[in-house]
Amino acid sequence: MIALIAAHPHVFWLSLGGLLLAAEMLGGNGYLLWSGVAAVITGLLVWILPFDWAWQGVLFAVLTLIAAWLWWRWLSRQVRAQKPADARLNQRGQQLVGMQFTLDTALVNGRGHMRVGDSSWPVIADADLVAGTKVEVVAVEGITLRIRALSR
Repeated sequence: MIALIAAHPHVFWLSLGGLLLAAEMLGGNGYLLWSGVAAVITGLLVWILPFDWAWQGVLFAVLTLIAAWLWWRWLSRQVRAQKPADARLNQRGQQLVGMQFTLDTALVNGRGHMRVGDSSWPVIADADLVAGTKVEVVAVEGITLRIRALSR
C-alpha cells in the first residue's frame, strides 16, 4: 500500500482532500474546508508536475494558508459592506432614532415616560412638553430616549 502511494502521490492528496471535504460536510464549521481544497489542488498539481514529498507538504501548507487568508479577507469585506441597520439589530433604542411619537403624559423638568408599542421608555427633552405633543427620537443615552418636539 505504501509503495502504491509512493508511486502515485496524487492519489493520496486527492483522497485526503476528499476526506477533509467530506468531514467538513459532517461538521460544517469551516475549519476543514480550506485544508480540503488545498489538498485537492496539491493532488492535481502533483499529478501534472510530479515533485518530492517534502515540496508537496510545503505546497499543501502554503495553499492552506493562502486559501484561509483569502476567505478571511472576503469575509471582512462582507462584514464591512453590511447595511448600518444590521449593526443595530439587538439595540432596540437605536432602532427608534428618527421615529415620531405622541406623548401620552406631560414631561416635568424635561423628564418623563413615553409609550412605544407595548412598552414604556424613559425620555428626556430640553424643555417641558405637554401631553399630546408630537415628538421625534433624536438620540439614545443609555436606556433613555432623547426627544425633541416637532414644530406644528
